[in-house]
Amino acid sequence: MSAPDPPLPNPRPGEPVNPDLTDKNDSDHASILTATTVSSISHAEHRRSHKPMKSSDSSSIETSSSIGIEPVNANEDDEPTEPPLAPVGTFLSRVMTNRTAVVPRAKRRGLFSSLTIIPEVENPMEYKRTTKHLVLLFNNRITLVVSIAGAVAPMASSILFPALGQLTEDLKTDSTTANISVSTYLLGMAVFPLWWSSFAERVGYRNIYIISFGMHLISNICCAVSVNISMLIVFRLLSGATAASAQSVGAGTIASIWEVKERGTAMGYFYLGPLCGPLLSPIVGGLLTQSFNWRATQWFLVIFGGVVWVFMVFFLPETLPKVIRPPKAPVDEKGNTLERTISRVSVLTKEHFHAFKVLFVDPLRSLLFMRFPPVLLTVYWASVAFGSLYILNVSIQKTFAKPPYNFKPIIVGLLYIPNSVGYFISSIVGGRWNDIVMRRAAERRRKREGTIELEYRPEDRMGLNALVAGTMFPLALIWYGWSVENGLPWPACMTATFFFGIGSMLIFSMATTMLTEFVPGKSSSAVAVNNFFRNTFSCVGSVVAEPIINGIGNGWIMTILGIIGLASLSVIWIMQKWGPRWRASTDQYSFLR
Repeated sequence: MSAPDPPLPNPRPGEPVNPDLTDKNDSDHASILTATTVSSISHAEHRRSHKPMKSSDSSSIETSSSIGIEPVNANEDDEPTEPPLAPVGTFLSRVMTNRTAVVPRAKRRGLFSSLTIIPEVENPMEYKRTTKHLVLLFNNRITLVVSIAGAVAPMASSILFPALGQLTEDLKTDSTTANISVSTYLLGMAVFPLWWSSFAERVGYRNIYIISFGMHLISNICCAVSVNISMLIVFRLLSGATAASAQSVGAGTIASIWEVKERGTAMGYFYLGPLCGPLLSPIVGGLLTQSFNWRATQWFLVIFGGVVWVFMVFFLPETLPKVIRPPKAPVDEKGNTLERTISRVSVLTKEHFHAFKVLFVDPLRSLLFMRFPPVLLTVYWASVAFGSLYILNVSIQKTFAKPPYNFKPIIVGLLYIPNSVGYFISSIVGGRWNDIVMRRAAERRRKREGTIELEYRPEDRMGLNALVAGTMFPLALIWYGWSVENGLPWPACMTATFFFGIGSMLIFSMATTMLTEFVPGKSSSAVAVNNFFRNTFSCVGSVVAEPIINGIGNGWIMTILGIIGLASLSVIWIMQKWGPRWRASTDQYSFLR
């Protein structure tokens, strides 16, 4: 029996494949691999220069930047091959990825990385669609795991709404102080993603997922055994701080595995998790409170968080793209490092300064993104919608537990279903609509300018979908406010919240997707900035909502929010008019690089 042929060597970038060594299919695959390599180098130079691409540069393909360029006849079905792997690695590669580029278990990144069933690959974009996508069956998929993780924070934030009355009596406090346990949770969700995203871009997404959710479990146990309201507030703050990692880092994970032209749809699927939390948690909270007590809601969060942590360990590989850093010091012709000798004191001082910078300066530095007008406008609009959501939640809990409705906690929990159904529908349909609007804008621009390629711009996502969303959610708030103010039957009130859910979710999904494209390479930090401001709005809203409702009533507070929301429609016109000019001047904003 003859020995097997030795594996074929990899062609160098730009080097043609020897046809004598490969068959026709292998030659085709290798040619595609070579073109892709040259394309990456060409496009990297283009991004550094920030110059518009000419129609002749048809090989440049952008996958995760603020502008996407797509060749007209790109063939997505071709699958280039890599050097032969071990049998198990080859099998997993063919099942999970488009190319045999699986990282060996010993070299995978992240805590407990050798336990992952979905393998880490050299280029996260190479995962097959069935691996990246959320599908109807609960098989092992990256987007599904991240989406479930994203459900933890919003579920924990709203699961206490039906239990606030019982919590107030058990811990011997007043309703305003009890609401602080909700607002401090939102404060943790607002601030700490700045740190999680900054650390994740240094040490990897997987490490942050596993560490933060481990801390989340401990925080929820302490919440469940709280002996007074002060203890509950402190550990609710830590609970929100640790669970919030999934929303900012999760958006970075989605951006790292999905191309620009499909990212809106993927982001919509990702948001199914964060929106299933508000859909289920008031129901679960009402059932547990009525059957046991408010502490049962916190033990439920411990169990749910533990299940999510196990999913992360086994089904969530590292997807942060590898960055090749330049050498710290120059070298001579013989490879010797040319570096001056410095004292031990200087070394320690430098290390301490670096540690201070990593722990405090870098996380807060991402707030500078707000100096970039497109980020500022996008975050502002999302914050208005998100703050309105939490004021609406407080209103539902307060209004329907009193006359003329007098609903029990379980019924109050069920009243959160209509707006959550709106979130769910909008998440599925809105994400795809988001991509369609952007693609059609790119096609019109290509036809108008006579270019060959499709140029995807983030501001193109603000089209008819943004106009519909920006009109729907403010009018729905006004509808709801005056319906409950006049004691109309609950179906009339809840129909309004359904349309609020559709409109607000269209804005959330669109804003998050745009932020990952305005700040390419730092998508987690950009989304963390968005979470910081929108959760800050929510924190303030949840604290002041009840006193304001007591003072002026539901009708007027919802009218004020509706007027602010309608005025915010101007963001669409501003982005369409000035967005391209701002994006072309990104060289002026050093913090974006």
